[in-house]
Amino acid sequence: MDPALERLAVDESCHPNGEWAGDATGMTESRACRADDASFKRLISQYAFAFAPTAMHSARTTGYGGFHLSIQADYTSISSDKDYWQKGTRGAVDPSSGASSKRNGSPSSLLQLYSLQFRKGFGFGLEVAGLVGFMPKTSIISGGADVRFSILEGFRTGIGGVLPDIAVGAGVRTISGTPQFQITIASLDAVVSKPLPIQDSMVLTPYVGYQYLWIFGDSGLIDLTPGTDALRYCNYAGQNVPGTSTSDGPHNGQPICNGGSPLDFNNNVVFKPARLERHRLLFGANYRYEMVMLGGQFLVDAVPPASAQNDDADAKILEGESRQYTLSFQLGAMF
Repeated sequence: MDPALERLAVDESCHPNGEWAGDATGMTESRACRADDASFKRLISQYAFAFAPTAMHSARTTGYGGFHLSIQADYTSISSDKDYWQKGTRGAVDPSSGASSKRNGSPSSLLQLYSLQFRKGFGFGLEVAGLVGFMPKTSIISGGADVRFSILEGFRTGIGGVLPDIAVGAGVRTISGTPQFQITIASLDAVVSKPLPIQDSMVLTPYVGYQYLWIFGDSGLIDLTPGTDALRYCNYAGQNVPGTSTSDGPHNGQPICNGGSPLDFNNNVVFKPARLERHRLLFGANYRYEMVMLGGQFLVDAVPPASAQNDDADAKILEGESRQYTLSFQLGAMF
């Protein structure tokens, strides 16, 4: 499930079977590959949903001097039947040749993310958190930080004891481990919760919330024809610069091709940046017994991805894309 952006070309026939049509001395291919920017944005949108901050906490902080250490598992749905997932991710490796498949025929329907999170309270309703995680079946690791402020928390008697806890927060996540793209996701969220004491040291806290995401996705430099040797298919004979004996015409610095084609030199591309938005609803609950805390959360798009976009062009690209959801589970200790 590692990304394979080199397959996201508008017309796959520009590099049939990973090679150019024709041979080194008799090129028949007459066009360069073009990056499929729309598929790139769709892929980034769904990857980002999995890496985005989950805001998996009630509105009540750990309190002054409090700590919370936990492990978290997130399972995010993706449109695995869509072409951009099958073309844009690596498939199984052939055990006999060791070569990767040219198309991922069976991408997983869920992206998994496992993280270690640390939260620290500073009193007056302020709390900060740090997180690091990894995505199995890929080389991608994620990291980020959160901050939140509990506007109303901790009241047990009077009118305040009836009102729920309310908190607002912000977070950021980014990734590393792949040169093909970079994703950074920023978020703002609001959470409402109410602790329900059961008996002794047991407390059940249900919560609901809303989250707004800003997604920033950028590709690296991608070779759309990685199976083609540009120098060999050009029959490279040097640069067209003054002093080159084989050059003729204006000295424009372009490659000199002796009977071949120079088009493959133009197949190193950078996809157009993805600047997207998402609206998400979250529903969760955590159960605490003394220091031990268990939690579960369901997070889902509040509106279809296309409806969340501020840019009409992006909305058109994401038209028809399914809403995603994330199931999260947490085990930790609060002390």
